[in-house]
Amino acid sequence: MTDLHPFIAGLPKAELHVHHVGSASPRIVAELAARHPDSKVPTDPEALADYFTFTDFAHFIDVYLSVVDLIRTPEDVRLLTYEVARDMARQNIRYAELTVTPFSSTRRGIDEKAFMAAIEDARVAAAGELGVILRWCFDIPGEAGLEAAEETTRLAVDLRPEGLVSFGLGGPEIGVPRPQFKPYFDRAVAAGLHSVPHAGETTGPGTIWDALTELRAERIGHGTSAPQDPRLLAHLAEHRIPLEVCPTSNIATRAVTDIEAHPIKEMVAAGVLVTVNSDDPPMFGTDLNSEYEVAARLLGLDERGVADLARNAVEASFLDPAGKARITAEIDAYTTEWLSR
Repeated sequence: MTDLHPFIAGLPKAELHVHHVGSASPRIVAELAARHPDSKVPTDPEALADYFTFTDFAHFIDVYLSVVDLIRTPEDVRLLTYEVARDMARQNIRYAELTVTPFSSTRRGIDEKAFMAAIEDARVAAAGELGVILRWCFDIPGEAGLEAAEETTRLAVDLRPEGLVSFGLGGPEIGVPRPQFKPYFDRAVAAGLHSVPHAGETTGPGTIWDALTELRAERIGHGTSAPQDPRLLAHLAEHRIPLEVCPTSNIATRAVTDIEAHPIKEMVAAGVLVTVNSDDPPMFGTDLNSEYEVAARLLGLDERGVADLARNAVEASFLDPAGKARITAEIDAYTTEWLSR
């Protein structure tokens, strides 16, 4: 197969499933850990590689929350957000919907209005200085229960920042049934937000059905178990409900045992709209460019096929029509120019 690395590196892209705190680079995590020396997170960027080696999904959640605990001031929030955008710009990511968990910060004492101001200031700066358009998905940390659901909904609906487009649900799935969050998703959708819960990452297809029927999901985060239910795959394909697929993440958290067994092939074969994403890239030793390379190998794609994946992400995004047309045109022009060399 052709070496696709140079093509992917320059390809304009959108990313739809990437977490705010989980995108902190080792340099930023180490800097934040040095600011807060009571944390157990290493201050040496090289030591973070071992720290970010996970035994299972529960261990990943523990480590993730220890990094969340480093975000303690509005200045921390602003630094993190802008540096995430800087890393995205290096990968030619033009647009990203960043999953933000405001409850994790406000319950640690960050003023809610200061939190909103910090992410919005970084968003505006990222667009003007880096050419990266950021939008927010506010998600409920499922492990924190209905208190977190109530607070996240209030923050999303009552204090809605300009960049907020969607409402999600993350954290563990096992022991955290989706239907209990229905009233909160109903309120968010009524306020004009899109529904994008995680589902079927570490549980079966029933969780995905719950996300669709109870939470009114318009996209599914991960959906790794979807191929276990042919009727579900057919439903996703027929209704053009996208899956936000994160291959390396699924291996790192042991949601999938082996990359060669990743179900992305079955998803695409069934006609499902698949987008490729990095989830928590530095924690998993990856980035969006690397995830495109993984997907291309698993799916046997050439440059045109990889460009189609990039178009999928734009199509599945909540960017306005003019913005979608602009990035799609960039993808088309880049691909045409590359293939004419």
